[in-house]
Amino acid sequence: MNKDNLGTQDLRDEYEPSDFEKLERGKFYKHVVKNSNVVLLDDEVAAFFPNSESVNQALLSLIKVAKSSVKVPNQ
Repeated sequence: MNKDNLGTQDLRDEYEPSDFEKLERGKFYKHVVKNSNVVLLDDEVAAFFPNSESVNQALLSLIKVAKSSVKVPNQ
């Protein structure tokens, strides 16, 4: 199927329009957001970190310093 023709083609014989009446846009949106571990960085912060690994290394270093400076309960 050509992208240009997507909107103009009829359904294939094995599909019925009634198959698509119960679709709900964003049905799982709240679940995905709640269980996601994606973090958005401000542009100013992201400019210092080229990739996920560098962010993780920086945060692990910060955790290490915090643990050695202050008694933090293990989690």
